[in-house]
Amino acid sequence: MHGRTRVKVCGMREPDEVAAVVAAGVDAIGLIFAAKSPRRIEAEQARAIVAGLPPLVSAVGVFLDQPIAEVNELARYCGLNAVQLHGDESPEYCAGVQPRVIKVFRMKPGLNKTVLAAYDQVAAAFLFDTYHQNMAGGTGQPFAWELLADLAPARPVILAGGLNPENVGAAIRAVHPFAVDLNSGVEFAPGRKDPARVREAIAQAAMADAGLRI
Repeated sequence: MHGRTRVKVCGMREPDEVAAVVAAGVDAIGLIFAAKSPRRIEAEQARAIVAGLPPLVSAVGVFLDQPIAEVNELARYCGLNAVQLHGDESPEYCAGVQPRVIKVFRMKPGLNKTVLAAYDQVAAAFLFDTYHQNMAGGTGQPFAWELLADLAPARPVILAGGLNPENVGAAIRAVHPFAVDLNSGVEFAPGRKDPARVREAIAQAAMADAGLRI
């Protein structure tokens, strides 16, 4: 039976917007530490945001091929609940990360069951995102969701890639993911979230869930 799809909003930077999306009902927020991201957040700012989160709302740090010592130190310092790895991090790298790992896979040629299987024991969840040769995330473009059926992931699926209030319901009905990850589709500028669009996306997700339970 289909349960409730969790909702994460990534690329958060502003405390008032964090408070607004938490009030809207998100399950997790993403804080991006990747150096070249327009949504990058500084450690002190991230630490303050995490300290202000209520219980049961998770903080996920987003990293891209950064030294493992840096990832673990930022996770400890900021109080992160999990880390999301967007680069070419190996299974051995993932095993050395102290918080729980969400391993990101971009839907590019060559991604197959064998690639995923190498991470089954070191990742708590798999996040699938749109492939773009010049961007590691935040493309604003969805991928062909039906491609996931052939991969048959063994870990909980988090669906990303161009999700917004207009298509998140269809994405949930097509994929039945454990969670969806919203970013550019609920922004009015990079790193600036529109609480009204977040509320609408959550409402659309809830309606999709209700339909799947009938």
